[in-house]
Amino acid sequence: MKVLVVDDYATMRRIIRNLLAQIGFGDVEEAVHGQDALASMKQKDYGLVISDWNMEPMSGYELLQQVRADERLKGTPFIMVTAESKTENVIAAKKAGVDNYIVKPFNAATLQSKIEAVLATRKA
Repeated sequence: MKVLVVDDYATMRRIIRNLLAQIGFGDVEEAVHGQDALASMKQKDYGLVISDWNMEPMSGYELLQQVRADERLKGTPFIMVTAESKTENVIAAKKAGVDNYIVKPFNAATLQSKIEAVLATRKA
C-alpha cells in the first residue's frame, strides 16, 4: 500500500517513515504541505494519508477538507497527526471526515494500532 506522509518538518517525515518501515509499510512518499500533498494525490492513488495539522500555506485540516470534497479522493483513509490534543481540534477533524487522530509524540505500536483501526473500518 502506498502511504503519503505530509509534514513541513523533514525530521518528522523521516520519523514517521521509519515507524512505517518498522511496521511493514515500505512504499512511502512525502509532501511538505497540504498543497504539495493535494497535487500528489491528484496524480497518484494512495492507500493512506498521514498528515500533520499545522503547516503553511495549507494546513492538514485544510488538506483534509479538500480531499473529502474531491469525488475521486474522498475515500482515501486519512490520519491526522498533531502536537495539540485540543478537544475542539479533534471534533473539527472528525466533522471534516478524518479517520483517526494521533497526538505527538507517538511510537510504532501507536501508529500501527491507529492504521489497523482505520483499515479495519474501511474494509467493513
